Amino acid sequence: MMPSLTLGVEEEYLLVDPETRDLVAEPPPEFMKSCSDALGERVTPEFLRCQVEIGTPVCADIGEVRTHLTALRKTLIRHAERCGMRLMAASTHPFGEWESQKHTDAPRYHLLDQDMQGIIRRMLICGMHVHAGIEDPDMRIDLMNQARYFLPHLLALSTSSPFWAGQDMGMKCARLAIFDSMPRTGIPDRFESYSEYERMVERMIKAGALEDSSKIWWDLRPSARVPTIEMRITDVCTRMEDAICIAAMYQSILRMLIRLRQRNLRWRIYPRMLMDENRWRAQRYGVTRSMIDLSRGEQLAFSGLIEEMIGMLQEEASALGCVKEVQHARTILDRGTSACNQLEVYAQSRGQGADEQEAMNAVVDWLVAETKADLP
Repeated sequence: MMPSLTLGVEEEYLLVDPETRDLVAEPPPEFMKSCSDALGERVTPEFLRCQVEIGTPVCADIGEVRTHLTALRKTLIRHAERCGMRLMAASTHPFGEWESQKHTDAPRYHLLDQDMQGIIRRMLICGMHVHAGIEDPDMRIDLMNQARYFLPHLLALSTSSPFWAGQDMGMKCARLAIFDSMPRTGIPDRFESYSEYERMVERMIKAGALEDSSKIWWDLRPSARVPTIEMRITDVCTRMEDAICIAAMYQSILRMLIRLRQRNLRWRIYPRMLMDENRWRAQRYGVTRSMIDLSRGEQLAFSGLIEEMIGMLQEEASALGCVKEVQHARTILDRGTSACNQLEVYAQSRGQGADEQEAMNAVVDWLVAETKADLP
């Protein structure tokens, strides 16, 4: 029986000052109040006050995801502008400094600050998480084992964090370099069953190392709250249609793996070291260079690998009604990810005589404009 494969998307955004282009360390209280009044539980504060998080309801298909994500982004943009701020969808701010930020005054965040100390205070980063509904627990684990292979590909398409604290980091995803300093991150180990996963979690809780499984921050995990597999590796996409594409690809990948399972087949399981190498290549180069085709044992141009994926997912995307959304990956390749475009804006501004701060400001202006550019 085919699981529901419902979707839910969570995105984190940054709040910026339109004059200084810096982060707003202390947003006015009326911002979160007005957002909560309009959106209820769909919007929540994040650890740092300069961030805000949204989450769609459970969506039956990618069309519903687009409808809800459009409404959520537009509502936050409207309320941010009313409060004299701008909303920016990017996984890092080009020059914002974590030392200047303040964390949200809430018991959960006080505990996190106490537990993680300086590491959590540096988490001036934003991500996108996609939940896919898989009702059977053992199937969740089986699909998680296989879907790990595709995580670097999805990361590469999402990259939006080339800068950190005013520095070009020489990579398209600086976010993971920061996030990986947290414990219990990265590509998960392989598990034989859901009960094996549960035993591991219970052992860590019994040892006092873990409160519950929500403190496991892997790139892909069984959700602690709902019957889903939560994909967490991706940067937040500046353009909404890029986010929709990645959610559609993730859903299509899972459906393909389920259909293989129904025929007593499966995607080959590779050593985590090989997948970690592709994860690093996605961090470093995004869509611009090569990735290892693990079945062939050689590096291939990322564009060619994505073309193969689009073809491989054609039947699944057709059944799910997201062919156009999956094919949007070609647009990302042709145009470049947000990270590619940010670097281009910076280089162009410097080439036209702007100093370093002026060029960074130009990147912020581009990000703010692009965050709402494709909203209907």
